[in-house]
This record gives sequence, C-alpha cells and structure tokens, in this order.
Amino acid sequence: MTRLGDVSFWYADIGLPQARRPALSGPAKADVVIVGAGYTGLWTAYYLKQIDPALSVVVLEKSFAGFGASGRNGGWLSGGFAWNHARYAASAGDEAVRAMVHAMMGTVDEVIAAAEAEGIDADIRRCDELMVATNPAQMQRLQAEAAHRAHWGEDARVFTIGAEETRARIAIPDAQGAMVVTGTARIQPAKLVRGLAEAVERLGVTIHEGTEVTRILPGRVETRAGSVRAPVILRCTEGFTATLPGARREWLPMNSAQIATEPLPPEVWAQIGWDGHEILGDFDHTYCYCQRTREGRITVGARGVPYKFGSRLDHNGTPDAETVRRLTAILHRHFPAARQARIDHAWCGVLGVPRDWCATVGLDRTTGIGWAGGYVGTGVSTSNLAGRTLADLALERATPLTALPWVGRKVRAWEPEPLRWLGVRSMYRLYAAADRAEAAGGPPSKLAALGNRLTGRG
Repeated sequence: MTRLGDVSFWYADIGLPQARRPALSGPAKADVVIVGAGYTGLWTAYYLKQIDPALSVVVLEKSFAGFGASGRNGGWLSGGFAWNHARYAASAGDEAVRAMVHAMMGTVDEVIAAAEAEGIDADIRRCDELMVATNPAQMQRLQAEAAHRAHWGEDARVFTIGAEETRARIAIPDAQGAMVVTGTARIQPAKLVRGLAEAVERLGVTIHEGTEVTRILPGRVETRAGSVRAPVILRCTEGFTATLPGARREWLPMNSAQIATEPLPPEVWAQIGWDGHEILGDFDHTYCYCQRTREGRITVGARGVPYKFGSRLDHNGTPDAETVRRLTAILHRHFPAARQARIDHAWCGVLGVPRDWCATVGLDRTTGIGWAGGYVGTGVSTSNLAGRTLADLALERATPLTALPWVGRKVRAWEPEPLRWLGVRSMYRLYAAADRAEAAGGPPSKLAALGNRLTGRG
C-alpha cells in the first residue's frame, strides 16, 4: 500500500523529528530575524554567522525546520539558471546575466563544500543532469535549449548526445537524444536541511519551531507569543509566502508531487542502466524530474494539480489519487522494467512562482525588510546563492553577489481569483494537449506558447 503524505518520502527515509525545538515563549530581540527555516533561511543564517560570529540571529518557523519544499524536493543540486535571461538582461545587460549564470553554477561546489565542512551526510553524489527527448518536437527544443544555454555562458558544461549514447546511459524507450549538463549532484533533501539546521545552531543561531508569524513590520515580527524586534528582518518563506497577511498574491504557490518506488532488484537495474546516477528529466512541456536514490529506488516528480484555488496549500504533503496515477504512468513510460515495482510513497508540496517567473532577492533599506524566493522549482542550489546574497545585504556589504541582476527585483502581483486559478489551470491543460500532439509525431505545438502567454511565463 502506498504511503501518502507524512511530509515526504525523504522524512520516511530518516524519520520525522520527534522532539521539536522550543517555540518562542515571549517578546525577544535580535540583530537579524529570519522568517522560515528552510534552505533559504538556514543558508542565510549560516553565512551571517560565518561573516560575523557575534551577530544575534533568530529564525522563526511555523512547523519544523525543513517542513516545506526544502524537505520535499526532487534532490537536484543543479546550479542551473532556470528563469528568463532576457528579462534580467533588459534592466541589467547581458554580461550581468552571465555573471549570475556563473554564480549559479558555483552553488554546487559551495553546497558540497559546506556539507563536508559541517559533517552533513546528505547522500550527495556528483553526477550529470540528463534531459531526454523522446520525439522530434522535443529534439528541436533540446537543440534550442543547449544553444541558448551556451550563449549565456554554460557552453563548457552543456552538450548534446544522440539516441544510442542516451540509451547506453539510461534505457528509456523512444529516447532520441539528450542534453547533458555536467557539474551537478544528487542529494537527499531532508538530510541536507536537517544537517544545515544543526550546523547553524552550533554557530549560535536560535531556531524557534512551532512559531507562526502573524505579521512582518519594520523593526519587528509579530507572533502569537509576542514580538521579536530587530533592525533587519528577512522573509524566507518561498511557496508559503501566500499564507502571510497581505502577501496572498505576491508569489503563487505552485504544486509539485513525487512518488518513490520500492528498492529495485539488481536484475531490474541491469535492464535500466543508470549507472551514472544522473539526475534525470525530459523535454515534455509538463516535464518530469527523477533520481536514483541511495538505496536503489526511483523517484519521479512532476506537476500534479498545479494550483489550488485561493492559493491554498496541501495538507501535510498528501497528494490526490489522480496525481499519483499520472506520476506512475510517467514511471512506467520511462522505465518499463520497473512496471512491477511497488510505489512505496507519494507526496506533494509547493514552490514559489512570481508573476514574471523570475527569482528575486533584496532588502529595502527604508524598512529593513528583506526577502528571497520565487525559485520556480530550482531552490536547492538557488537558495544557497540567495542566502549568501541576503547575508551580504543584511550586513551592508557591497560584493559581486549584491550586484547581480536579481537583487532588488520586484514584479506586480498575481491577479485576483478566479483569474489566477483559471490562468494556471489553463496553462497546464494547454501543456498537456501540446505534449499529446507532439508524442503522436506532430511538430512543436503552438499550444504551449499560448499557455505561457496566459501566465507571463514565456
């Protein structure tokens, strides 16, 4: 029987935290208050203390450290630039965007180095990223994407391979080729966030779990247990930002879901291959993301019900039955040798999506309130760059990171309901229709471009 929810499989793997850190018990003061104990908030706290060990840093978390996307994601430490290059370049120029691409690539080594320095065992395995095309329309997108990424500075790590070499790596039926991205890694997400929380505590950071923030104001953060006052307040709530007062339309909480198989026997792995343990995706418009885990499971992720009306969230990571069915169909399509494998776990979570689909980080000097997020699904590596940047901004350090084009970027809010619900649902319906048409041998579908225009993604 498939286990549903319970936050994620990654916590089933290591066990949910049994003892929670003490909640805030009354009014307090600090030099910096961070709202949210996921990757972004914890990396920010980590680098703040690295720069200034005497700094007083308090992290407030509604549930427990790593409850959100940091403990539920696909485990891709990719260092990829996943947003619209031209939108950043329009205000900052091409070279500034290339500098950000380079900074993003550096996050893989940075995260691994920090994990090694802090003794964090997160099943980290250096590998390639493999993005597979299974029909002619996808092959056209593959070639265009590889050229695009080379133009923006990833030419040294991105290349394409043909059908035979792709299948020699992973035996995916109908694979016609793949885009290979070197310099990436696979991780166990919950292990990383748990280890990072312990590391910042060793540095003297205070984490209050079970402490819901009810309001963020200049100079103070309000909770039901009292206010925490600080000259600098950093909001690191990513997909949960919509739960804060006045922020419901700022970043849309996009749903993503995953399944994990039982450990596969050697004879099944002999048919699949995947000896390089690549992080794996495809060129469907409704793309998937997969990994081969430490103990020989396959995880498959994709958008399930992409958005819930009124920016509502899931309940403890529990997905709906139709989403589990869709993910299982992807598993069977890409890995037919695993068709008889039991699905041990299924879960879901949310990621933050700005109206222009471009991540942002910043700090308003007039209010002392900073923010980071809107990663659109690439938060494992992006959160590290955001944490380093927020630390520099909070300490008023002018560095190459604070000059990157995502710093200070703000966009308009999402439309009120039912418009945003209709827009996002329609976009994914158009994506699915485009994928069906292309899988039947058709040319690149224009339906996906229409879907992008509906929501400002393209």
